[in-house]
Amino acid sequence: MLMSISFRQFRIAAALALAAALISPAWPQASAPKPRVAPSTRPGVVAFRARVEKILSAPEAARGYWGVLVEDADTGEVLFSLNANRYFLPASNAKLFTAALALSTLGPDYRFHTTIETRDSLDADGAIHGDLILVGRGDPGLSNRRVPFGIKTERDGAPERILAELADAVVARGVKQVTGDIVGDDSYFTGGAYPSGWAIDDMLWNYGVPVSALEINDGTLFIELTPGDAAGTPANYTAAPWAGLYQIHNEVTTGPRGSEQKLSVERAPGSAEIFLRGSMPVGAPPHSLGLAIDRPAEYAAALLKDLLEARGVKIYGHSRVAHTPIPVANCCAVIPAPTVLAEHVSLPLSEALRVMAKTSQNLHAEMLLRVAARIKTGDPSADAALQFAQDFLKNMGLDDTEISVTDASGLSRRDLVTPEAEAKLLRWAAHQSWAAEFRAALPVAGVDGTLAERMQHTLAADHIWAKTGSISHVDALAGYATTSKGAHLIFSFMGNNHTLKGRAATSVLDALAIAMVEELAPARPVRRATPSRTK
Repeated sequence: MLMSISFRQFRIAAALALAAALISPAWPQASAPKPRVAPSTRPGVVAFRARVEKILSAPEAARGYWGVLVEDADTGEVLFSLNANRYFLPASNAKLFTAALALSTLGPDYRFHTTIETRDSLDADGAIHGDLILVGRGDPGLSNRRVPFGIKTERDGAPERILAELADAVVARGVKQVTGDIVGDDSYFTGGAYPSGWAIDDMLWNYGVPVSALEINDGTLFIELTPGDAAGTPANYTAAPWAGLYQIHNEVTTGPRGSEQKLSVERAPGSAEIFLRGSMPVGAPPHSLGLAIDRPAEYAAALLKDLLEARGVKIYGHSRVAHTPIPVANCCAVIPAPTVLAEHVSLPLSEALRVMAKTSQNLHAEMLLRVAARIKTGDPSADAALQFAQDFLKNMGLDDTEISVTDASGLSRRDLVTPEAEAKLLRWAAHQSWAAEFRAALPVAGVDGTLAERMQHTLAADHIWAKTGSISHVDALAGYATTSKGAHLIFSFMGNNHTLKGRAATSVLDALAIAMVEELAPARPVRRATPSRTK
């Protein structure tokens, strides 16, 4: 059911929130909220309240449902609260919880290992008499991204660059032929390729890539369309990384110069056929599309086979996938331990988190949860990963009355979070040994990631470290701030059930953030009475 608040209801709620807010104890187990009176001497609160009231009562925002919570990071005092104990869809703000889980469980120095192995012999002539196995263990960084992450995503080389480096290493070991198959082994995770609450529309695009332990290029097939030289001619396209598993039907034509560009893509669930339709005007710039590779491990195996053959390795078998662990023994004989022919070791987890949080990469978030759960529980299943996440949240002081999540990325429409839960998480994370890495992973207003072009040339620029979130009718922003007056804040802004799109939606949250940075000040120091002097 859609929910909204009237202007009068908003003023009443805001006023009450200033009079009574929640205590933030030093992270005991979650308990019933207790009232806390905000200090009447706190500078800037009244001015901030007036600006929030104006922002959220504007016609473009008034029909939405908004949650706002701002508290002092140093004292725990709640400075402003509106609907802070109500449920909201968090969108990608859910990645805040995933980042904390990964850092707490794996540690910032954890590294992912991807190997090419064989359980068969490599003879003196360079022949492997059996299969060559590409083993994925949940590394989200098998792409051509430049890491460490800078201001924005930068790429170096072909999308399959790391897989090509592994192929080079295999050849350097002297492998000249493989009599068996090239196997993509993603059995490190089992089940749960599409978390509960994802929509069928998500399956086509790179933000809805199915979760696998073996993902190349973020599970994304990049298609770039360019118009022909003259009206009426077919448009041109390129696709990378290309492994030949899809059939692309290009029905895009070139329209007259200055005509409207209309493009669409269609791929039925489970189909290997991709249809590109529409038109592009003469002289139009290239148009890029990121499509989800819906069979990631199979795609990786086929790609590796092509890369090895391009390097002169004779492959007698086919490419295929192993979704279940390859047995180490059978009824008759023990299968020998694998021989590792090539290995890719990632940069530390802290760098993977920067990519995940600053670019809001859904697949990476899902993979990080699955790896953490796999290592700590030994269970590769999606159900075990979700239970592990729920246990983590309870252990850090949250229960299912404050948060309910069904995925790690926030793409699920079944996730529910309160602004209070986000503030608790942020407060808890700020006191952990990995707090610096957690904060460094968040986008910085006006500087990098998903906040690079937001709040530029305002006092909020370079003073807000926060995770963004956006899906249809949902926008969110939560993190840390240092105000122009020197206050250190924790905040959560959430908007649901609105029809704002694009910049119109984010401008509401940005206006709240700017007002917060401009108005709120630290608590006034308590003046002590000067003792009288006697002679």
